[in-house]
Amino acid sequence: MVKVYGWRVLLNCEDLIYWSLNKVGLDGLLDSILHTFPAIGGASLAASFLGMFLVFLYMWLPFIVLPIIAALERVPQSLLNASADLGATPSQTFFKVTIPLIWPGIIAGGIFTFSLTLGDYIIPQVVGALGYYIGMMLYLQQGTVGNLPLAAAFSLVPIVLIMLYLSMTKKLRAFDALLHQIN
Repeated sequence: MVKVYGWRVLLNCEDLIYWSLNKVGLDGLLDSILHTFPAIGGASLAASFLGMFLVFLYMWLPFIVLPIIAALERVPQSLLNASADLGATPSQTFFKVTIPLIWPGIIAGGIFTFSLTLGDYIIPQVVGALGYYIGMMLYLQQGTVGNLPLAAAFSLVPIVLIMLYLSMTKKLRAFDALLHQIN
């Protein structure tokens, strides 16, 4: 909660971000983005989808980075050396060797962040544009209104979305790569 409210203060118009952008001459760029694109903009950065995205990124980024780092640590150096010995450029090695080997870590991090973002109801209440999000609707229907059947119906939405995400990753054969790494 303290971090979210800290971001709310930082994203207000008169505070650090606008002052910093003003010093480098980019304050007009941020204002034009916020006022030109209604899908991501708003009255200020604190009341926009862009600001909410920044706070979500700050809060949930470790949950995607840590599984990727763990997967990167398991990549054998001998495979990277073999790729270089066979004449692959660093970008070819990254896309043809490293990414397929860390794919399970990317999928695991995606599952963590996707599910945490779907259920979050604090960040959209404090930072961002007005609107109802899945976590916020669950909180309102169950806690404030006491409408448990509607809250139960809303709780199916994240479950279905996670199931779709998992079926998509299964079609991308991410779980096969995980099984091959275990064996």
